[in-house]
Amino acid sequence: MKPRGLVNTFVGYSILIFFALVFLYPFVIQLANSFKTEPDAADNPLSPVPNPVSFAGFERIFEGTNFPLWLGNSLLVTVVLTVGRVFFDSLAGYALARLRFGGRRAIFAGVIAVMAVPGVVLLIPKFLVLNQLGIYDSYTALILPIIVDAAGVFIMKQFFESVPASMEEAARIDGASVFRTYWSVVLPMARPALITLTILSFQGSWNEFPHTLVAVQDPDLFTLPRGLADLVSGSLGTGTQYPLKLGAALLATIPVAIIFVIFQRYFVRGATEGAEKG
Repeated sequence: MKPRGLVNTFVGYSILIFFALVFLYPFVIQLANSFKTEPDAADNPLSPVPNPVSFAGFERIFEGTNFPLWLGNSLLVTVVLTVGRVFFDSLAGYALARLRFGGRRAIFAGVIAVMAVPGVVLLIPKFLVLNQLGIYDSYTALILPIIVDAAGVFIMKQFFESVPASMEEAARIDGASVFRTYWSVVLPMARPALITLTILSFQGSWNEFPHTLVAVQDPDLFTLPRGLADLVSGSLGTGTQYPLKLGAALLATIPVAIIFVIFQRYFVRGATEGAEKG
């Protein structure tokens, strides 16, 4: 490699490393403060090294808060939402991509329009609808209004349109119904898109906060984001309590990180294939 090429490579990697450190440093601070004592975290909040190492924050999380309850609620809501979104979004995407019916274009335009509307605009209407239906402050209120996602419908529709129609025609000639064709023929071919949608749905459901603000008020129904917000607002009293708050945030981050690490290559592959076919 020529000297100029070495310099360009060195500069390029230096820039990448710099921005990687800038991106990762907040996570390092979160991790370090989770294992600090209260005085050390208050005096040296930006230090990446705890001195001394303490697990008192994690003990308080499980003994002095409703973290286990929030965790259970988040697991329940996230699993149901993820399964529901993958099924209903793929079903709706297939219908919009393959079935010919009146108003199909208008419905798809409505899906695109929903994607363009900021979620905060819908908070008050959501509350009014949930209250009017009598499901406010329940697990139904946490799940039902967001069990279908416009972005997921769009992703699945675009993928299904890239699948050759000849694959389905052969199944229909053999007597397969529309749903049977979707379930047994097309859906197995959509594995990259389904994995991408699963990751996005899990992450979005696990981190969902605005919807919980208008859906529930009972502390027994709080999910992790709502519970952590309650901690940050000072529900446990005065003081910074950095080890407690950041330790809880760290524990809440672990499931999403694990899911992403396990399925990262499928996620990247699905995004790449979608870009190529689009």
